Amino acid sequence: MLEFIIKLHSEITIKSKSVRKRQTKLLQQNLKTILLQLDPDIRIESNWDHLMVLVPAASQELRMKLIERLACIPGIAQFAEMQSSSFSSLDDIYQQVLPVFADKLAGKSFCVRVRRAGTHEFSSTEAERYIGGGLNQQVPSARVQLKNPDLTVQLEIRKETLIMVRAQYAGMGGFPLPSQSDALSLISGGFDSAVSSYLMIKKGMRNHYLFFNLGGKAHETGVREIAYFLWQKYSLSHKVKFISVDFAPVVAEILEKSEPGLMGVILKRMMMRAAAEIAEQLGIPAIVTGESAGQVSSQTLDNLNVIDRVTPMLILRPLIAQDKQDIIDIARKIGVEDMAASMPEYCGVISNKPTVKARLADVEANEQRFDPEVLANVVAAAKILDIRTIDYQSSQQVNTVEAVQAMPADAIVLDIRRPDDCDQVPLEVAGHQVLEMPFYKLSSQFSSLAQDKHYFLYCDQGVMSRMQALLLKDEGYQNVGVYQKPAS
Repeated sequence: MLEFIIKLHSEITIKSKSVRKRQTKLLQQNLKTILLQLDPDIRIESNWDHLMVLVPAASQELRMKLIERLACIPGIAQFAEMQSSSFSSLDDIYQQVLPVFADKLAGKSFCVRVRRAGTHEFSSTEAERYIGGGLNQQVPSARVQLKNPDLTVQLEIRKETLIMVRAQYAGMGGFPLPSQSDALSLISGGFDSAVSSYLMIKKGMRNHYLFFNLGGKAHETGVREIAYFLWQKYSLSHKVKFISVDFAPVVAEILEKSEPGLMGVILKRMMMRAAAEIAEQLGIPAIVTGESAGQVSSQTLDNLNVIDRVTPMLILRPLIAQDKQDIIDIARKIGVEDMAASMPEYCGVISNKPTVKARLADVEANEQRFDPEVLANVVAAAKILDIRTIDYQSSQQVNTVEAVQAMPADAIVLDIRRPDDCDQVPLEVAGHQVLEMPFYKLSSQFSSLAQDKHYFLYCDQGVMSRMQALLLKDEGYQNVGVYQKPAS
């Protein structure tokens, strides 16, 4: 039996009894929704100060997947991996503890702590001394230190059952979804919008994604990848929407009818108008942006003030006081740095001399020249997708790209996963050469490959490989396919 003890985020534990009970129930339901996809026999039990995840039989692969999932579920402050077994004597307990902790104790100070319930021939203190002394003898480089040790060997003895704390892990923190309602996050594919979206998820908001397309199909494909990644990793318990708006007609109108220095501010106001209308249609009470004070000309406090006047809807800016490097560091931590770094910037309405102190009266005078039908038409034509269907949508878009398990003899498999994923689980395909080229380098490095060969792209879920195949097809490459690993 494999067990995980789930500790709630500290801000949940200080809530009133009714609020704490509600949030604990939400977290329990989210755990069920996510973890039962991995193993339908998993049980989740709720206690006042913690939750328990009980796994009757866990392979090493399932164990690693559970640890990965639990680390990315909002509301979990930390979790401990437990191992339960029966025992026949105190020495039997020691013999079970030794292989689990011997390697971890090398060169470290440690102590043993035992909690005991039931009738036994030994006390908790006797058990601590016996087990600690044995570990100290077997690991010469370790030393016993009762106060502030490097490692604490935590054991619980319940009648005839031994429970070991194998390891402890940090959780995501925050509040469980959707304890803080819904939000509509403007996502462009860069660092800022990805990180701001993540922070809203961490705060317990069901985060939907709104994309204003300024760069065509390739731009949208890349942004979809990031939105899908954030949803799948951090908010898989709830379905959300991905909305795409073709904003090229709005940009054309701004370029034709606005003063150059005000274009950036006017563009943001048009986006906020459109976002507010879409949010109201979907019953979403707040808009989220990745703006940071002073980062670009449209993000000075004066200009943000003018931008906010365009709608009464709540606009949240979780990054407002963050430095760019701080944002990039968070992007790296949550796994989107490489994707965001590969996204091109689309700043079609940034003038050579943008104003940093726009006056509301001047902006509104410029907007009087704007044809309101242009904005109304692009909003009406917005594409609203269930983010879970992005996989399906991608497969429909690339129906000319064959997904196969068997390939021609001279075909090359292109592993487009992130380098860390390739290192952890190297891809081997019998009879075929496998090259590693992260997806974010495909656009710049695929042309350097021998073009008389056929390349089959591979990723774990098949989503990214199909999207990248679409991009390469759009760029004129016809020697691409999608490789699907046979089910084991």
